[in-house]
Amino acid sequence: MKKVVVIGGGITGLATAYYLQKEIKEKNLPIQLKLVEASHRLGGKIQTLSQDGYVIERGPDSFVPRNSSPLTLAKEIGIQDTLVKSTWGKSFVIAGGELYPMPGGSIIGIPTQIAPFITTNLFSITGKMRAAADFILPRSAVTEDQSLGRFFRRRMGDEVVDNLIEPLLTGIYAGDIDQMSLMSTFPELHHIEQKHRSLIAGIKKAASQTEKEQKNGRFMTFSNGLQSLVDGVEQALEPQTIHKGMKVSHIHKEKDQGYTIEFTNGHVLDADSVVITTPHHSLQSMFPSYSFMEYLKEMPATSVATVAMGFDRSAIKKNVDGNEFIVSRNSDYSITACTWTHKKWPHSAPEGKVLLRCYLGKSGDETIVDLSDDQIEQIVLEDLEKIVDLEGKPEFTVVTRYKDSMPQYTVGHKKRTKALYQNLEERLPGVFIAGSSFEGLGIPECIEQGEKVVRKVVSYMQ
Repeated sequence: MKKVVVIGGGITGLATAYYLQKEIKEKNLPIQLKLVEASHRLGGKIQTLSQDGYVIERGPDSFVPRNSSPLTLAKEIGIQDTLVKSTWGKSFVIAGGELYPMPGGSIIGIPTQIAPFITTNLFSITGKMRAAADFILPRSAVTEDQSLGRFFRRRMGDEVVDNLIEPLLTGIYAGDIDQMSLMSTFPELHHIEQKHRSLIAGIKKAASQTEKEQKNGRFMTFSNGLQSLVDGVEQALEPQTIHKGMKVSHIHKEKDQGYTIEFTNGHVLDADSVVITTPHHSLQSMFPSYSFMEYLKEMPATSVATVAMGFDRSAIKKNVDGNEFIVSRNSDYSITACTWTHKKWPHSAPEGKVLLRCYLGKSGDETIVDLSDDQIEQIVLEDLEKIVDLEGKPEFTVVTRYKDSMPQYTVGHKKRTKALYQNLEERLPGVFIAGSSFEGLGIPECIEQGEKVVRKVVSYMQ
């Protein structure tokens, strides 16, 4: 009987274990599967808290179905009937301390409708004219990777980038766009520019379908929270498969074949194949003697925090006619974004109640995450007071911190990851990696990586 150990019980590890178990059963493979997780719960950053009629997400609150993997997995475990789409509502941008409606037709901050862009007060006339230069600028001559900041600033100018594109991307990656890799985050934009020359014209051609998706509710979650996806997969796995509270200290390659996995609690497991879905810094510490993994120690990851607050509706004296706002760096705010969760997801709060969810932490401004819960609550309330008139304290506040949790795909990430895969194949055959540190941060990308790595494992074992 061959043994496969999956290390890490986040959504990537869960998807890997689920689909590997499925392959084992369907093809009657002589493989024993184990999933080990360092903490005492599965799901990683996905964590839902249900209390007093509220559904509070402590990590991600939804996913964009860029691929079908989360929908397929939901159907597999029988929770597809609980899928819900976000309600359509306005989005705002805070720039220079003012609240502006996001220009209609913006896709990642790129205008696809001229009228809303011309009439918005978010940009000066000079800024609008500079963005219009996208129609006449030549294609980028850079054939290798480049930073998102360099790419967008060249096409759209600093003002549009700083007031709209950068805060939008900070909300996704919590990173510095002048360091982040274009080819590892939005390679399709590079292809659009190369094909159409103008980024605006190219995106506009592809925009009609995107607008239709957005109007139908672009984001998706489950009525019982994202945790139900985690719980559903956990219940679908054989009970003897899952081992919690098992933190890996070292992995040793045996001389003949296979691996010995040592845990901090003294346990030892033997494996013919190992799938590692933990963050990149953990991966390097498991194989400290392999120099090709050294760069993972230097690969940055940003710390972030989410702050959920519940209010009685009467406490909000000034309503914002929208679902969310993002904050540009040139504004005197500590929060990077805020979602009016009860509007975006009506199932998330009882009737007559308000659920707000604010985000803290970005590249270069991470120390705020280390403050106490009371200090963070006070900072968030002071920021919210600038936008809405609040009366009294929230009924509850839930602060959740994620230290070094947002891996940063800096320029050259794709090339480094490819070299890592090749080194693993040559020097550690049977060891496979997947997860948010490598090929996408979102839930769909992580599940898809799990599916891909299962095919590699089965091929290797055969």
